[in-house]
Amino acid sequence: MSEKNKPSFYKKVSKQFPEVMSAAAALGTTLRTAGPLDEKTSHLVQLAAAAAMQSEGSVSSHTHRALEVGATPEEIHHTVLLLITTIGFPQAMAAMSWAQEVMEKKSKK
Repeated sequence: MSEKNKPSFYKKVSKQFPEVMSAAAALGTTLRTAGPLDEKTSHLVQLAAAAAMQSEGSVSSHTHRALEVGATPEEIHHTVLLLITTIGFPQAMAAMSWAQEVMEKKSKK
């Protein structure tokens, strides 16, 4: 995710614990490149996991990241809709609303 899209709390923690945050980012990069999935698909998988965990921050982060590497709003919507039968309608709709907020903010820029 580009520096400007990172939440202020993430930036604060990164300044306070730069080595930890750098190591976490490096691990994420290593994991995304360790197999055959492309970067966009990797972020869509992580978006689905974030939605299942009901982590609003992670849903927002992976929505941003997926968009940055070429995912379309339709792909993001489909990723979340696929979760309805797994995590339930209310949880999927909550995640959809978080992802939609990110996409609406991005489209206004």
